[in-house]
Amino acid sequence: MSRVKRGPIPRRRHKRVFKQTEGFSGGRKNRFREAVKVLRKAWQYAYVGRKLRKRDFRRLWVQRINAACRVNGTSYSRFMHALKVNSVELDRKVLADMAVNDPGAFKKLTELVAN
Repeated sequence: MSRVKRGPIPRRRHKRVFKQTEGFSGGRKNRFREAVKVLRKAWQYAYVGRKLRKRDFRRLWVQRINAACRVNGTSYSRFMHALKVNSVELDRKVLADMAVNDPGAFKKLTELVAN
């Protein structure tokens, strides 16, 4: 007598899980129960990572703006305060990009807000 295999729906579910755990090491990629467990953990890490990425990029932008400000003879905090006072509405992402790719324009901006 042969054993009864499970039907198409569980197989589809298993295949979906194994597709997502491709590249994991050892039994974590080909044992269903373990694969589900590590896949859920991977989702948790991915969720947290999406939040951390925003934090990391903001820190990078601040560092780049600060470095460019120091080159032009001011500090980050003075520069940002001057921008706010002069109602220049450029965000940190744009300012950091300007500091790296267009130092001339950034220098003009520091001179503009210094007055």
